[in-house]
Amino acid sequence: MKIGKVPESVLKRSVIRQLHTKRKEVVLGAGVGEDCAALTLAPDEMFVMSTDPITGTIHEIGKLAILITTNDLASAGADPIGVMLTILLPEHTEESLLKQLMQELEEAAAAVSVQIMGGHTEITRVVNQPLVTVCGVGKVKKNGLISTGGAKPGMDIIATKWIGLEGTAIIAHEKEEELCTHFSRHFVEQAQALDRYLSVMPEAATAVKSGVGAMHDVTEGGIFGALWEMAEASGVGLEIDLKKIPLRQETVEVCEFFHINPYELISSGCMLMAAADGNELIRRLKENGIEATVIGKATAGNDRVLMNEDEHRFLEPPKTDELYKVIQ
Repeated sequence: MKIGKVPESVLKRSVIRQLHTKRKEVVLGAGVGEDCAALTLAPDEMFVMSTDPITGTIHEIGKLAILITTNDLASAGADPIGVMLTILLPEHTEESLLKQLMQELEEAAAAVSVQIMGGHTEITRVVNQPLVTVCGVGKVKKNGLISTGGAKPGMDIIATKWIGLEGTAIIAHEKEEELCTHFSRHFVEQAQALDRYLSVMPEAATAVKSGVGAMHDVTEGGIFGALWEMAEASGVGLEIDLKKIPLRQETVEVCEFFHINPYELISSGCMLMAAADGNELIRRLKENGIEATVIGKATAGNDRVLMNEDEHRFLEPPKTDELYKVIQ
């Protein structure tokens, strides 16, 4: 396709016709010439918004785009309603790629009951690979908003599922052949399949009903970055037991192969939580089939301490994600 806005015929055929999921809150959605989407909420509800680009991979970017943004909304205790998309494609991109991308986006949106409400699609020399940016909108009761900054001294710190899920899956897709020179193909396929765990909407919904104090989606910077951000936002210290942070063996092996730190690897699929009674929250999560672990406590003061048996060291501010040491 040529530089500029996608032609109307392509927009109708390969974009709009791929969209099927509808939400009752959306009163104006995707259509030719529509500049905006419009939503309506009940008087006791408010909007929650989040935006993210997908830049770390070219594999399954439609699925990742929807999941990353809906995860952010869920971490605020919100019910995701819809998304607006900006899709930038390199010059000479085939229409078939756009159609495939839209089908992937719609499939991911349908899986979490989110409507693609509109957006912008353009062919441009500014990018050399497809770039998808998502702006998501959710709703939450006015007394139900959860923030990253809600942790209080004495609260338990909980991590759901395992860290490193997204990073492991991305690396396993991007570096499949290189990994297969050292590991069995079955192992690599298992690592790729970790992306089935990337949504945190189920644990967020359970946690909200259980009186969680704070939630934070563990993304770039890994669990160390997320811990720092929650502590900074909440104005608390931390005592974290490194050995209690949950890791999959696939993540351990892939990180060892590429000499990267799993604790600083992008970790969508893991939700960091703070709760007054972590064991009770874990019990309720496990009743819903969700693994979770108490990994430490929030403390008074500003010391953020990582404990590994007799060794104690201070947590540092977030660094560049370890993914970018592998994916150039």
